[in-house]
Amino acid sequence: MVESDANGETQAPGEAAAALRAILQTQYLRYLIIGAWALGLFSILDPLIAGAWFAGTIGAGAVRGEFERRISQRVGAGWGMLFPAVATATTAVWAAAPLLAWFSGAAFGQPMAMMLLVSGYVLVFAQLRSSPRQAMVISSPYSLVALIITGSLWGSESFIPFLASIPFAAAGLFVLVMMTMLREERIRAFQEHQSHLIEELEAARDKANAANDAKSNFLGVISHELRTPMNGVLGAAQLLGATRLEPTQREYLSIIRTSGDNLLSLLNDILDMTKIEAGKMTFDVVDVSIDDLHRRVVGPFQAQAEAKGLDFEARFEGETPAVVRGDPLRVCQVIHNLLSNAVKFTDQGKVSYVVRSTRTGEARVRFDFQVSDSGAGIAEADVQRLFQPFTQVDASSTRRFGGTGLGLTISRRLANIMNGDITLKSKLGEGSTFTFTVEADVVAWETAAQAEAMEADEEAAGSLNVLVVEDHPVNRMILEAWMSSAGHASASAENGQIAVEMTQDQPFDLIIMDVNMPVMDGLSATRAIRAGGGANAETPIVVLSASARIEDHEAGIDAGADAYLNKPIDFAALARVMGAVGQGRSGVRAMDDLVRPAMAAA
Repeated sequence: MVESDANGETQAPGEAAAALRAILQTQYLRYLIIGAWALGLFSILDPLIAGAWFAGTIGAGAVRGEFERRISQRVGAGWGMLFPAVATATTAVWAAAPLLAWFSGAAFGQPMAMMLLVSGYVLVFAQLRSSPRQAMVISSPYSLVALIITGSLWGSESFIPFLASIPFAAAGLFVLVMMTMLREERIRAFQEHQSHLIEELEAARDKANAANDAKSNFLGVISHELRTPMNGVLGAAQLLGATRLEPTQREYLSIIRTSGDNLLSLLNDILDMTKIEAGKMTFDVVDVSIDDLHRRVVGPFQAQAEAKGLDFEARFEGETPAVVRGDPLRVCQVIHNLLSNAVKFTDQGKVSYVVRSTRTGEARVRFDFQVSDSGAGIAEADVQRLFQPFTQVDASSTRRFGGTGLGLTISRRLANIMNGDITLKSKLGEGSTFTFTVEADVVAWETAAQAEAMEADEEAAGSLNVLVVEDHPVNRMILEAWMSSAGHASASAENGQIAVEMTQDQPFDLIIMDVNMPVMDGLSATRAIRAGGGANAETPIVVLSASARIEDHEAGIDAGADAYLNKPIDFAALARVMGAVGQGRSGVRAMDDLVRPAMAAA
């Protein structure tokens, strides 16, 4: 929107805003200039006259400043008549100064009047450099003073020199305005170019973010979907391992299982990376027994170290609490990675695991989980690179030990999310020490008398009648084959709707329910069975899913399931859960609390 100003000029809102900003930014300088002009007038005029001019100019400046602040909110509409009128009136007060100096009769009065007149023009045109026509209107009081002075010199010797000084002063003003406008035009062009570059950068950033989101979504989906066929591969390998095999066949089977386990570990790492990058990594904060956590962490790696002929040392230092609040799965995941690397990259010597505890408050503790080894060590130049995704120290390590290089990256990011960190001290040829530092709230400092943990008697489970609900034919066949080999009877359903219909009248000892199925998913079927009041309303239900997310575990339990197992199925864990079926739903739930953390941390 534009509007014509008082002089007939079309005033663009942008120009009006720029001019007003310039005025507002320098409005406090006007009082300094008024003081300087008053000082000159006091030197040549009667103090009463000079004081009156000073007071009047200060008042006019205050009125104009308040007016400028008020119209700054609606400057987009242009000046209209309002601003030029007020500005011209206040300029008239200023223009009285050169007029008073010219007619003062003082020896230096007329030269001072000339200086004040030129200074007045400079002030107006400098402030309104983006609106030259506005400047000409507002400086009209100075033009009137110049005419009065010219008239007073008519017929005198000074008339011609005074007229000659006018083009000289006008040329100076012209240069001032033109140089200022050229400079501002360059600045405006630079700002437009900069704005264009910013838009391009923002567009590139948005494209990069979209590509990164698409990559993360793809990796998350494909990693999740690959778990289903992996269930068939590893499940069949477990079943095949229970049959009579020749030594060569058993060796080939071992390769299949090891490769499958490695692939499953890779899928888990990719899922963790995508969840961390997407900000969707969740933590299940529960009460954690430090002794139980220690046994869960140490057991597997002590056996691995001893198998390689390494000494393995584990100990506590400091004031160690009995129970803290935290996520045992994520803590175990970090420590497992550090211990796994220590054992893997150490050929001889020793691996030590130290839990150092420091009380930081009445109910607060800092843990330093320190893992040291006597391996090859890491050069200082490689330390920072070690924590980057898909990075190992060198190519020979990759060829010799394998791996994706994601473990330490995930571990450090998990530590950071838990407000902790992982630090490394290493010397080439002498070994490395990784320290995982994290704080936790203390539930109990002293060890309470612990109830004896519930153990499932797998042999006492006897022959169970099990309903297997699974849409994938290979997975269904593997589950039924394992049930048969374990002495259990089984029936099958291809989707949740069939399972709900079968459970209305036919009782089962246990229902194994896949989550993702056509027609009706496993969670909906579980809710329907619980709410239907049929023969299996209180039958224990174990849900299976390729998702390892904690929120999916919780969704299964909330739907009415009693245990949650991940795919590929660990048949040993399934057997332990089935061993508790005789104790009813409560027994299966209690066994799930023991089995699931161990599976997730492995």
